[in-house]
Amino acid sequence: MEYWRQCSLWLINCKVLPANHRVTWESAQVFDLAQTLRDGVLLCHLLNNLRPQSINLKEINLRPQMSQFLCLKNIRTFLAACSELFGMKKSELFEAFDLFDVRDFGKVSTIFCHVCCSENGLEDEEDLYDCVYDDEDGGEIYEDLMKTEAIPPPYLSIYDIIKLPFKVLDTVVRIMQAPWLPLSTSCCMCLIRPRLLIYGKYCSHVETAIASLDDICKDREDIRMKLEECSKRANHGKFTLRDLLVVPMQRVLKYHLLLQELVKHTQDATEKSNLRTALDAMKDLAQYVNEVKRDNETLREIDQYQKSIENLNQPLSNYGRPKGDGEVRVASVDKRAKQDRHIFLFDAAVIVCKRRGDNYEMKEVIDLHLFKITNNPTSDKENRKWSYGFYLTHNQGQSGFEFFFKTKELKKKWLDQFGMAISNIRPENATNNSHEFNMHTFERITSCNSCHMLLRGIFNQGYLCSKCGLGAHKECLGRFGSCGKTGLPKMLVIRNYFGVPSPASGPALSIQTGDIIELICADLHSPWWQGKILTTKEVGFFPSDAVKPCPCVSSLSLLITYSMAHRYNNDVKHIKILTKEDCFYIAENKKFRSIFELIEYYKHHSLREGFRSLDTTLKFPYQEPENAAMHRLNRSVFTPKVIGVAIARYDFSSRDTRELSLQEGDVVKIYTKSGANGWWRGEVNGRVGWFPSTYVEEGEE
Repeated sequence: MEYWRQCSLWLINCKVLPANHRVTWESAQVFDLAQTLRDGVLLCHLLNNLRPQSINLKEINLRPQMSQFLCLKNIRTFLAACSELFGMKKSELFEAFDLFDVRDFGKVSTIFCHVCCSENGLEDEEDLYDCVYDDEDGGEIYEDLMKTEAIPPPYLSIYDIIKLPFKVLDTVVRIMQAPWLPLSTSCCMCLIRPRLLIYGKYCSHVETAIASLDDICKDREDIRMKLEECSKRANHGKFTLRDLLVVPMQRVLKYHLLLQELVKHTQDATEKSNLRTALDAMKDLAQYVNEVKRDNETLREIDQYQKSIENLNQPLSNYGRPKGDGEVRVASVDKRAKQDRHIFLFDAAVIVCKRRGDNYEMKEVIDLHLFKITNNPTSDKENRKWSYGFYLTHNQGQSGFEFFFKTKELKKKWLDQFGMAISNIRPENATNNSHEFNMHTFERITSCNSCHMLLRGIFNQGYLCSKCGLGAHKECLGRFGSCGKTGLPKMLVIRNYFGVPSPASGPALSIQTGDIIELICADLHSPWWQGKILTTKEVGFFPSDAVKPCPCVSSLSLLITYSMAHRYNNDVKHIKILTKEDCFYIAENKKFRSIFELIEYYKHHSLREGFRSLDTTLKFPYQEPENAAMHRLNRSVFTPKVIGVAIARYDFSSRDTRELSLQEGDVVKIYTKSGANGWWRGEVNGRVGWFPSTYVEEGEE
């Protein structure tokens, strides 16, 4: 048996990999094992299985995903533990980049021999990739605590958490015992939901609380003994304080499961409808709790970035959520010289750094509000390392940047992530019906003004219209009517002005022909007006004769934005693809939600539906994607097993390339339910990704 396959089996025996992992398949290669280990998470898990608590899980990131920085940090934590706890010499260890770049995996695999010799017994551990909320072991604790006997609150600081479920239970019992009351169970749950939001903060810090408790018990034997005494007195030692800290988190995430059962067993149509409303409210609460926890994890990641970047004098959280980081080569369009750099991509900015050992020196912050992405397909033809690139082009024609990547696959990943970042700060429907929605951090818990569901998380939870003050989810931006406030007048610049002559009333605003300016102060009898350039947000004074009223653009002129070239009978036809109400079509009687769906449909149906002279289907693409046949083969071989089917109850717009956008009514194939923080993985119309489980309703299997 090949050595790497022996390593795979050993990792399975160590409870690090599941028995059916893809590295055990006949088609698997050593690269598959390397890819599985390259984020460092499973290596740290391995050491903890061999020697419990050899690595503090607070020191590693369990979901580093596209972050080179976090993957390398995990690998270095593993290497440090191998040296300090397992007595390995530096010469026996590999470099972190050996594993991350998969460039000397032989040396990586030999390290298993050394740690194997130091094996100190295995203990079953929870799957680090699994969701802590799905842990069934807490069911017994939960049932035990749901007894109706009163218990005194042990700590004043969590008194509100303790008394909430008993208030819910008490209210439901009173309703059942007094049927003349006008309230129903469903109304009770809807009314109490705002008070349950306190669980969000609790759940986001429960892991830290448990870790702190472990540290205290480790350092203070007197406290540990007292806690054991309290446990024996309270429940005969059945549950420790550590066990009980998890219970509130388990409880709040089971409310919607309880309501699901009530919906199934309720016959009355009115009450069933009311229970569905309550179910939606509790699902929304569960998703809010999960997203608060997720955002706290994200902020901890951002804090790690912040501490590792020198010369950075502003909080990285101001730039939104991280999209990934890694090594690139950067060239400014005017200088053309390529420089090795490490970039950190956020929703609103790219932090360009120079790597210095394990730390980074900030060289430039690129504000993505000012740029757009332009692909450079010619670079793909060079077929050599660091030749695959795309441009960041400045919206006003100023100097831009070109980014180069080691492989075509890396370029595609980064292109998608940049596209998603810009989509988050400049979403498609942000200016519909005269609104001006911008990504916003809501200081208070807020609901969307369209769907009335919570804006989830603790920063950049949604979008705020700067004119009328409405808040919304990304997926809800196109659903509002006309903005309640028309905003300030917009002017079109008709001649350049660069500050000469200078205005007497304030700083000059440099403007160029074609700029759109929002007026702040304009006196018809004054030669100087004050305004703001919409693209750059710069404010200042400019000559009043350098602008004219901004012309209105008919919405009809925006309908035709795509076309499809088609060869038929040796003649090339250009077919206009129209868009209307977020649908694409070439004939009014058949509309599609994406161009991909339109193309797929006309591969099997004649174009004659829209054009009588074109009695043909779309047969052969002009340029099929490279390795398309191999991709189809891989898809047939590696498509995961469908474990269920669900229907999307709400729209969901992805914020990340790993997420799956949903539209109400979509049929979702479910691949796994083991994602963290209430996320499932599935497929819709050929698209695969993660989505919030509370947005779908699972069908009967």
